[in-house]
Amino acid sequence: MSQDGTTRGEPDIAGVASAFADPRRAHVLMALADGRALPAGRLAEEAGVSASTISNHLTVLLNHDLVTVEQQGRHRYYRLTTSEVEGVLEALARLAPRTPITSLRAHTRAHAVRTARTCYRHLAGQAGVDLFQRFIGAGWIIGGDGLHRPEVTGDRLSSSSKGDQYRLTSSGARAFEAWDIAPRVLSTIRPLRYCIDWTEQAHHLAGPLGTAITDRLFDLGWIVRNKVPRSVDITREGEAGLASLVSPA
Repeated sequence: MSQDGTTRGEPDIAGVASAFADPRRAHVLMALADGRALPAGRLAEEAGVSASTISNHLTVLLNHDLVTVEQQGRHRYYRLTTSEVEGVLEALARLAPRTPITSLRAHTRAHAVRTARTCYRHLAGQAGVDLFQRFIGAGWIIGGDGLHRPEVTGDRLSSSSKGDQYRLTSSGARAFEAWDIAPRVLSTIRPLRYCIDWTEQAHHLAGPLGTAITDRLFDLGWIVRNKVPRSVDITREGEAGLASLVSPA
């Protein structure tokens, strides 16, 4: 029963799934999946459609509460409604077959997304997986080796954070606190969240700690946004900083 006292049936999964099913709307959602708000014109470019056509697709997404819109001057900016929408996108990306690359533009975009990107608000792709491996190798995080093991119950491409119970160690908490990560996310008791990276088929750090670390990387200028939606570039300072961040256990 809902808050207004009316009886509700089963969730309309097919209905909301139809909003994801159109490839143009999927491009719009993926473009918004790094948390930014973008104008309709930019989303039309990402979807490869005209301004009049993108309006129809945005209306569908609005009607399904997948995006919200806010007026800023003469422009309307769209963003994902909640991080749960990003979760659906990541789950679908892990399950979906890869499309063939038939152009230089597609190759460039695929390479950028695989190298380094944001997933929810944490670092993913090769950069995210490599950084998680560094934390494990330094003894800052324990509970697994960072590898995706399909044979392990719960470690499935359609789920996250259900397999290995990663935890932050005391030395890891001290190291991250010294790196100006907020103490509130440095629990050594609660299991750490992780995602199964859909390009690398390995684990990367997620949850509050993963978000705090990624925010810190942006603040330091070690990573910056790329023109390709969700992808990021590691700067020269970032390469040097990440190389010296973690010392062997």
